[in-house]
Amino acid sequence: MTEHLPTDELSTAPGTTPAPDWNPRGPRVRRDPLAAYDEMRGHCPVARGPAGDWTFFSHAAVTTAALDDRTFSNGVSRFLQVPNGLDGPTHTAYRAVVDRYFTPERMRALEPAVERVATELVAGLDVPGAVDAVAVGARFAVRAQCAWLGWPAELEDELLRWMADNHAASRSGDRARTAEVAARFDAIIRSLTDARRQAGADAPDDVTTELVRDRVDGRPLTDEEIVSLLRNWTGGDLGSMALCAGVVLSHLADHPPLQDRLRSGVSDRELNAVLDEILRIDDPFVSNRRVATEAVTLAGREIAAGDRVHLSWTAANRDPRVFGDPDDFAPERNAPYNLVWGIGRHVCPGRPLATLELRALTRAVLAATTSVDPDPDRPRERALPPVGGYAVAPVRLR
Repeated sequence: MTEHLPTDELSTAPGTTPAPDWNPRGPRVRRDPLAAYDEMRGHCPVARGPAGDWTFFSHAAVTTAALDDRTFSNGVSRFLQVPNGLDGPTHTAYRAVVDRYFTPERMRALEPAVERVATELVAGLDVPGAVDAVAVGARFAVRAQCAWLGWPAELEDELLRWMADNHAASRSGDRARTAEVAARFDAIIRSLTDARRQAGADAPDDVTTELVRDRVDGRPLTDEEIVSLLRNWTGGDLGSMALCAGVVLSHLADHPPLQDRLRSGVSDRELNAVLDEILRIDDPFVSNRRVATEAVTLAGREIAAGDRVHLSWTAANRDPRVFGDPDDFAPERNAPYNLVWGIGRHVCPGRPLATLELRALTRAVLAATTSVDPDPDRPRERALPPVGGYAVAPVRLR
Protein backbone atom coordinates (compact mmCIF):
# COMPACT_ATOMS: atom_id res chain seq x y z
CA MET A 1 0.00 0.00 0.00
CA THR A 2 1.47 3.32 -1.02
CA GLU A 3 1.22 6.58 0.86
CA HIS A 4 -1.54 8.66 -0.71
CA LEU A 5 -1.24 11.78 1.42
CA PRO A 6 1.68 14.19 1.50
CA THR A 7 4.61 13.11 3.63
CA ASP A 8 3.86 15.79 6.22
CA GLU A 9 0.77 13.75 7.09
CA LEU A 10 2.75 10.73 8.19
CA SER A 11 4.44 10.38 11.55
CA THR A 12 5.42 6.76 12.08
CA ALA A 13 5.47 5.82 15.74
CA PRO A 14 8.69 4.14 16.93
CA GLY A 15 8.56 0.43 16.15
CA THR A 16 5.46 0.70 14.00
CA THR A 17 5.62 -1.42 10.83
CA PRO A 18 4.61 -1.14 8.13
CA ALA A 19 4.52 2.61 7.58
CA PRO A 20 1.11 4.21 8.15
CA ASP A 21 -1.14 5.10 5.24
CA TRP A 22 -2.38 8.30 6.82
CA ASN A 23 -2.37 10.48 9.92
CA PRO A 24 -5.90 11.07 11.29
CA ARG A 25 -4.74 14.21 13.08
CA GLY A 26 -2.41 15.48 10.38
CA PRO A 27 -2.46 18.97 8.86
CA ARG A 28 -4.45 17.93 5.80
CA VAL A 29 -7.25 16.57 7.97
CA ARG A 30 -7.17 19.70 10.10
CA ARG A 31 -7.38 21.93 7.02
CA ASP A 32 -10.32 20.15 5.36
CA PRO A 33 -11.57 16.95 7.01
CA LEU A 34 -14.20 16.11 4.36
CA ALA A 35 -11.72 16.44 1.50
CA ALA A 36 -9.13 14.37 3.36
CA TYR A 37 -11.65 11.60 4.11
CA ASP A 38 -12.89 11.64 0.52
CA GLU A 39 -9.33 11.30 -0.79
CA MET A 40 -8.49 8.44 1.56
CA ARG A 41 -11.68 6.59 0.69
CA GLY A 42 -10.86 6.80 -3.01
CA HIS A 43 -7.25 5.65 -2.71
CA CYS A 44 -7.08 3.57 0.44
CA PRO A 45 -10.52 2.44 1.68
CA VAL A 46 -9.00 0.47 4.56
CA ALA A 47 -6.07 2.44 5.94
CA ARG A 48 -3.51 1.92 8.68
CA GLY A 49 -2.87 4.80 11.10
CA PRO A 50 0.35 5.78 12.88
CA ALA A 51 -0.44 3.68 15.95
CA GLY A 52 -1.21 0.57 13.89
CA ASP A 53 -4.97 0.93 14.15
CA TRP A 54 -7.23 0.92 11.09
CA THR A 55 -9.79 3.29 9.61
CA PHE A 56 -12.47 1.98 7.27
CA PHE A 57 -13.47 4.69 4.79
CA SER A 58 -15.60 2.95 2.19
CA HIS A 59 -19.32 2.32 2.57
CA ALA A 60 -18.74 -1.39 1.90
CA ALA A 61 -16.05 -1.79 4.56
CA VAL A 62 -17.91 0.23 7.19
CA THR A 63 -21.15 -1.66 6.58
CA THR A 64 -19.38 -5.04 6.68
CA ALA A 65 -17.80 -4.29 10.05
CA ALA A 66 -20.91 -2.70 11.58
CA LEU A 67 -23.05 -5.70 10.67
CA ASP A 68 -20.50 -8.22 11.94
CA ASP A 69 -20.18 -7.45 15.64
CA ARG A 70 -18.80 -10.92 16.27
CA THR A 71 -15.65 -10.21 14.26
CA PHE A 72 -15.60 -6.47 15.01
CA SER A 73 -16.46 -6.17 18.69
CA ASN A 74 -17.77 -3.04 20.42
CA GLY A 75 -15.88 -3.92 23.60
CA VAL A 76 -13.20 -1.31 23.06
CA SER A 77 -13.11 0.57 26.36
CA ARG A 78 -11.80 -0.36 29.79
CA PHE A 79 -14.82 1.51 31.19
CA LEU A 80 -18.39 0.21 31.29
CA GLN A 81 -20.36 1.49 28.30
CA VAL A 82 -24.04 0.50 28.38
CA PRO A 83 -25.21 -0.63 25.87
CA ASN A 84 -22.89 0.51 23.06
CA GLY A 85 -19.77 -1.11 24.47
CA LEU A 86 -21.36 -4.54 24.79
CA ASP A 87 -21.93 -7.42 22.38
CA GLY A 88 -24.07 -10.52 21.98
CA PRO A 89 -26.77 -11.50 24.50
CA THR A 90 -25.47 -9.00 27.07
CA HIS A 91 -25.99 -6.16 24.61
CA THR A 92 -29.42 -7.52 23.70
CA ALA A 93 -30.56 -7.52 27.33
CA TYR A 94 -29.48 -3.95 27.98
CA ARG A 95 -30.71 -2.75 24.61
CA ALA A 96 -34.21 -4.04 25.50
CA VAL A 97 -34.14 -1.76 28.55
CA VAL A 98 -32.90 1.25 26.58
CA ASP A 99 -35.36 0.87 23.72
CA ARG A 100 -38.32 1.22 26.10
CA TYR A 101 -37.37 4.85 26.62
CA PHE A 102 -37.50 5.73 22.91
CA THR A 103 -40.77 4.19 21.73
CA PRO A 104 -42.99 6.15 19.30
CA GLU A 105 -45.57 6.59 22.06
CA ARG A 106 -43.04 8.14 24.43
CA MET A 107 -41.67 10.42 21.77
CA ARG A 108 -45.18 11.66 20.90
CA ALA A 109 -45.79 12.40 24.57
CA LEU A 110 -42.51 14.29 24.82
CA GLU A 111 -42.90 16.26 21.59
CA PRO A 112 -44.91 19.24 22.99
CA ALA A 113 -42.28 19.86 25.68
CA VAL A 114 -39.40 19.74 23.17
CA GLU A 115 -41.26 22.04 20.78
CA ARG A 116 -41.91 24.48 23.62
CA VAL A 117 -38.20 24.50 24.53
CA ALA A 118 -37.28 25.20 20.89
CA THR A 119 -39.86 27.96 20.46
CA GLU A 120 -38.87 29.74 23.67
CA LEU A 121 -35.16 29.52 22.85
CA VAL A 122 -35.59 30.92 19.34
CA ALA A 123 -37.87 33.68 20.66
CA GLY A 124 -34.95 34.86 22.78
CA LEU A 125 -32.59 35.21 19.80
CA ASP A 126 -31.93 38.51 18.07
CA VAL A 127 -34.00 38.49 14.90
CA PRO A 128 -32.78 40.08 12.76
CA GLY A 129 -29.28 39.34 13.89
CA ALA A 130 -26.31 36.99 13.73
CA VAL A 131 -25.98 33.81 15.79
CA ASP A 132 -23.67 30.83 15.96
CA ALA A 133 -25.82 27.85 15.01
CA VAL A 134 -23.60 25.49 17.02
CA ALA A 135 -24.00 27.58 20.17
CA VAL A 136 -27.76 27.74 19.62
CA GLY A 137 -27.82 23.97 19.17
CA ALA A 138 -25.79 23.43 22.34
CA ARG A 139 -28.11 25.49 24.51
CA PHE A 140 -31.16 23.88 22.96
CA ALA A 141 -29.71 20.40 23.50
CA VAL A 142 -29.14 21.08 27.20
CA ARG A 143 -32.64 22.48 27.71
CA ALA A 144 -34.32 19.70 25.75
CA GLN A 145 -32.38 16.97 27.57
CA CYS A 146 -33.19 18.52 30.95
CA ALA A 147 -36.87 18.62 30.01
CA TRP A 148 -36.74 14.96 28.96
CA LEU A 149 -34.79 13.66 31.96
CA GLY A 150 -36.38 15.92 34.58
CA TRP A 151 -33.14 17.70 35.41
CA PRO A 152 -33.20 21.20 36.96
CA ALA A 153 -32.80 24.24 34.71
CA GLU A 154 -30.02 25.44 37.03
CA LEU A 155 -27.73 22.83 35.47
CA GLU A 156 -27.81 24.57 32.07
CA ASP A 157 -24.67 26.67 32.38
CA GLU A 158 -22.72 23.90 34.11
CA LEU A 159 -23.59 21.46 31.34
CA LEU A 160 -22.65 23.98 28.66
CA ARG A 161 -19.25 24.49 30.30
CA TRP A 162 -18.82 20.74 30.49
CA MET A 163 -19.60 20.34 26.77
CA ALA A 164 -16.90 22.86 25.85
CA ASP A 165 -14.37 21.24 28.18
CA ASN A 166 -15.24 17.77 26.90
CA HIS A 167 -14.64 18.74 23.26
CA ALA A 168 -11.34 20.38 24.18
CA ALA A 169 -10.23 17.32 26.16
CA SER A 170 -11.18 14.95 23.33
CA ARG A 171 -9.18 16.99 20.81
CA SER A 172 -6.15 17.09 23.12
CA GLY A 173 -5.77 13.31 23.23
CA ASP A 174 -4.67 13.70 26.88
CA ARG A 175 -6.13 10.74 28.77
CA ALA A 176 -5.75 12.37 32.18
CA ARG A 177 -7.61 15.44 30.97
CA THR A 178 -10.33 13.32 29.38
CA ALA A 179 -10.71 11.27 32.57
CA GLU A 180 -11.06 14.42 34.67
CA VAL A 181 -13.80 15.77 32.43
CA ALA A 182 -15.60 12.42 32.46
CA ALA A 183 -15.41 12.29 36.25
CA ARG A 184 -17.00 15.73 36.47
CA PHE A 185 -19.92 14.57 34.37
CA ASP A 186 -20.33 11.39 36.39
CA ALA A 187 -20.48 13.51 39.56
CA ILE A 188 -23.33 15.55 38.07
CA ILE A 189 -25.23 12.37 37.22
CA ARG A 190 -24.66 10.77 40.62
CA SER A 191 -25.91 13.86 42.43
CA LEU A 192 -29.20 13.52 40.53
CA THR A 193 -29.57 9.77 40.94
CA ASP A 194 -28.56 9.86 44.62
CA ALA A 195 -31.21 12.50 45.31
CA ARG A 196 -33.89 10.29 43.77
CA ARG A 197 -32.81 7.24 45.77
CA GLN A 198 -32.91 9.26 48.95
CA ALA A 199 -36.36 10.64 48.12
CA GLY A 200 -37.78 7.16 47.70
CA ALA A 201 -41.51 7.28 46.98
CA ASP A 202 -41.33 11.09 46.93
CA ALA A 203 -38.89 11.20 44.01
CA PRO A 204 -40.09 13.18 40.99
CA ASP A 205 -41.99 11.30 38.31
CA ASP A 206 -39.47 11.61 35.49
CA VAL A 207 -37.21 9.55 33.25
CA THR A 208 -34.25 9.71 35.64
CA THR A 209 -36.33 8.31 38.50
CA GLU A 210 -37.71 5.63 36.21
CA LEU A 211 -34.20 4.60 35.23
CA VAL A 212 -33.07 4.48 38.87
CA ARG A 213 -35.89 2.00 39.51
CA ASP A 214 -35.45 -0.01 36.30
CA ARG A 215 -34.27 -3.60 36.00
CA VAL A 216 -32.29 -5.78 33.62
CA ASP A 217 -32.50 -9.56 33.55
CA GLY A 218 -34.81 -9.44 36.56
CA ARG A 219 -32.47 -7.45 38.83
CA PRO A 220 -32.17 -3.73 39.60
CA LEU A 221 -29.69 -1.74 37.55
CA THR A 222 -26.51 -0.95 39.48
CA ASP A 223 -25.42 2.62 40.10
CA GLU A 224 -22.54 2.09 37.68
CA GLU A 225 -24.93 0.90 34.97
CA ILE A 226 -27.29 3.83 35.50
CA VAL A 227 -24.45 6.33 35.34
CA SER A 228 -23.18 4.68 32.15
CA LEU A 229 -26.62 4.84 30.53
CA LEU A 230 -27.15 8.48 31.45
CA ARG A 231 -23.61 9.33 30.34
CA ASN A 232 -24.38 7.74 26.99
CA TRP A 233 -27.73 9.50 26.65
CA THR A 234 -26.48 12.93 27.60
CA GLY A 235 -22.69 13.23 27.52
CA GLY A 236 -22.46 12.33 23.85
CA ASP A 237 -25.87 13.52 22.75
CA LEU A 238 -25.47 17.10 23.97
CA GLY A 239 -22.43 17.72 21.81
CA SER A 240 -23.92 15.75 18.92
CA MET A 241 -27.07 17.88 18.81
CA ALA A 242 -24.98 21.05 18.80
CA LEU A 243 -22.96 19.76 15.85
CA CYS A 244 -26.11 18.64 14.02
CA ALA A 245 -27.67 22.07 14.46
CA GLY A 246 -24.57 23.70 13.02
CA VAL A 247 -24.60 21.45 9.97
CA VAL A 248 -28.35 21.71 9.33
CA LEU A 249 -28.70 25.48 9.73
CA SER A 250 -25.57 26.09 7.65
CA HIS A 251 -26.93 23.88 4.88
CA LEU A 252 -30.25 25.72 4.93
CA ALA A 253 -28.43 29.06 4.82
CA ASP A 254 -26.62 27.88 1.69
CA HIS A 255 -29.80 26.57 0.02
CA PRO A 256 -32.64 29.15 0.13
CA PRO A 257 -34.98 27.06 -2.07
CA LEU A 258 -34.88 24.27 0.51
CA GLN A 259 -35.75 26.78 3.21
CA ASP A 260 -38.74 27.91 1.16
CA ARG A 261 -39.88 24.34 0.68
CA LEU A 262 -39.72 23.59 4.39
CA ARG A 263 -41.46 26.85 5.32
CA SER A 264 -44.33 25.96 3.00
CA GLY A 265 -45.14 23.06 5.30
CA VAL A 266 -43.92 19.48 5.09
CA SER A 267 -44.82 16.36 7.03
CA ASP A 268 -42.69 15.05 9.87
CA ARG A 269 -41.69 12.16 7.64
CA GLU A 270 -40.44 14.43 4.87
CA LEU A 271 -38.63 16.76 7.26
CA ASN A 272 -36.96 13.78 8.93
CA ALA A 273 -35.74 12.60 5.52
CA VAL A 274 -34.41 16.07 4.70
CA LEU A 275 -32.52 16.26 8.00
CA ASP A 276 -31.03 12.80 7.54
CA GLU A 277 -29.83 13.70 4.03
CA ILE A 278 -28.24 16.97 5.19
CA LEU A 279 -26.41 15.03 7.88
CA ARG A 280 -25.35 12.37 5.37
CA ILE A 281 -23.68 14.98 3.18
CA ASP A 282 -21.76 16.41 6.16
CA ASP A 283 -21.92 13.77 8.87
CA PRO A 284 -20.82 15.20 12.24
CA PHE A 285 -20.65 11.72 13.79
CA VAL A 286 -17.17 11.04 12.47
CA SER A 287 -16.47 7.49 13.61
CA ASN A 288 -17.00 4.70 16.11
CA ARG A 289 -14.42 2.27 17.42
CA ARG A 290 -14.29 -1.51 17.11
CA VAL A 291 -11.70 -4.19 17.89
CA ALA A 292 -11.08 -7.25 15.71
CA THR A 293 -11.70 -10.49 17.58
CA GLU A 294 -9.99 -12.63 14.94
CA ALA A 295 -7.78 -12.23 11.89
CA VAL A 296 -9.72 -11.01 8.87
CA THR A 297 -8.93 -9.70 5.39
CA LEU A 298 -10.94 -6.72 4.19
CA ALA A 299 -10.35 -4.75 0.98
CA GLY A 300 -7.09 -6.66 0.57
CA ARG A 301 -5.75 -5.62 4.00
CA GLU A 302 -4.86 -8.17 6.66
CA ILE A 303 -6.28 -7.13 10.02
CA ALA A 304 -4.99 -9.09 13.00
CA ALA A 305 -6.95 -10.19 16.05
CA GLY A 306 -6.79 -7.41 18.62
CA ASP A 307 -6.29 -4.63 16.06
CA ARG A 308 -8.23 -1.44 16.74
CA VAL A 309 -10.60 -0.25 14.04
CA HIS A 310 -12.40 3.05 13.38
CA LEU A 311 -15.56 3.05 11.25
CA SER A 312 -15.60 6.37 9.41
CA TRP A 313 -19.30 7.15 9.06
CA THR A 314 -18.45 10.54 7.55
CA ALA A 315 -16.44 9.00 4.72
CA ALA A 316 -18.81 6.09 4.14
CA ASN A 317 -21.76 8.48 3.82
CA ARG A 318 -19.98 10.24 0.95
CA ASP A 319 -18.93 7.15 -1.01
CA PRO A 320 -19.62 7.88 -4.71
CA ARG A 321 -19.91 4.17 -5.42
CA VAL A 322 -23.13 4.28 -3.41
CA PHE A 323 -24.35 7.90 -3.61
CA GLY A 324 -22.91 9.16 -6.89
CA ASP A 325 -21.95 12.79 -6.34
CA PRO A 326 -21.89 12.82 -2.52
CA ASP A 327 -23.09 16.44 -2.41
CA ASP A 328 -26.22 15.74 -4.46
CA PHE A 329 -29.29 16.22 -2.30
CA ALA A 330 -31.54 13.17 -2.82
CA PRO A 331 -33.24 12.12 0.45
CA GLU A 332 -35.46 9.35 -0.92
CA ARG A 333 -32.81 7.82 -3.18
CA ASN A 334 -30.12 7.82 -0.52
CA ALA A 335 -32.16 6.88 2.55
CA PRO A 336 -31.64 3.09 2.29
CA TYR A 337 -27.85 3.55 2.39
CA ASN A 338 -27.58 6.44 4.85
CA LEU A 339 -25.37 5.52 7.83
CA VAL A 340 -25.80 8.68 9.92
CA TRP A 341 -27.39 6.71 12.76
CA GLY A 342 -25.34 3.56 12.24
CA ILE A 343 -26.51 0.14 11.12
CA GLY A 344 -26.98 -3.30 12.62
CA ARG A 345 -27.63 -4.26 16.23
CA HIS A 346 -25.74 -1.23 17.49
CA VAL A 347 -27.72 1.32 15.49
CA CYS A 348 -28.21 4.46 17.58
CA PRO A 349 -31.03 3.82 20.09
CA GLY A 350 -31.52 7.54 20.64
CA ARG A 351 -32.27 8.30 17.00
CA PRO A 352 -36.00 8.96 17.66
CA LEU A 353 -35.20 11.55 20.32
CA ALA A 354 -32.40 13.19 18.35
CA THR A 355 -34.63 13.43 15.28
CA LEU A 356 -37.48 14.89 17.34
CA GLU A 357 -35.17 17.52 18.82
CA LEU A 358 -33.59 18.50 15.53
CA ARG A 359 -36.96 18.68 13.81
CA ALA A 360 -38.34 20.92 16.58
CA LEU A 361 -35.37 23.29 16.47
CA THR A 362 -35.40 23.53 12.68
CA ARG A 363 -39.12 24.32 12.58
CA ALA A 364 -38.80 26.90 15.35
CA VAL A 365 -35.99 28.72 13.52
CA LEU A 366 -37.85 28.71 10.19
CA ALA A 367 -41.11 29.84 11.81
CA ALA A 368 -39.40 32.83 13.46
CA THR A 369 -37.58 34.01 10.32
CA THR A 370 -38.10 34.85 6.68
CA SER A 371 -34.58 33.72 5.76
CA VAL A 372 -31.49 32.13 7.25
CA ASP A 373 -28.35 33.38 5.48
CA PRO A 374 -24.60 32.83 5.72
CA ASP A 375 -22.91 35.48 7.85
CA PRO A 376 -20.66 37.50 5.49
CA ASP A 377 -18.76 39.00 8.41
CA ARG A 378 -17.71 35.80 10.14
CA PRO A 379 -16.47 32.60 8.45
CA ARG A 380 -17.39 29.13 9.56
CA GLU A 381 -14.80 27.11 11.41
CA ARG A 382 -14.57 23.35 10.99
CA ALA A 383 -14.54 21.16 14.09
CA LEU A 384 -11.37 19.13 14.49
CA PRO A 385 -11.26 15.35 14.88
CA PRO A 386 -12.50 13.37 16.71
CA VAL A 387 -15.70 15.37 16.09
CA GLY A 388 -17.06 16.63 12.79
CA GLY A 389 -19.26 19.37 11.44
CA TYR A 390 -18.48 22.90 12.57
CA ALA A 391 -16.90 24.33 15.70
CA VAL A 392 -18.47 27.69 14.79
CA ALA A 393 -21.29 28.12 12.25
CA PRO A 394 -22.37 31.78 12.05
CA VAL A 395 -25.68 32.50 10.30
CA ARG A 396 -27.86 35.60 9.96
CA LEU A 397 -31.51 35.36 10.90
CA ARG A 398 -33.82 37.76 9.08
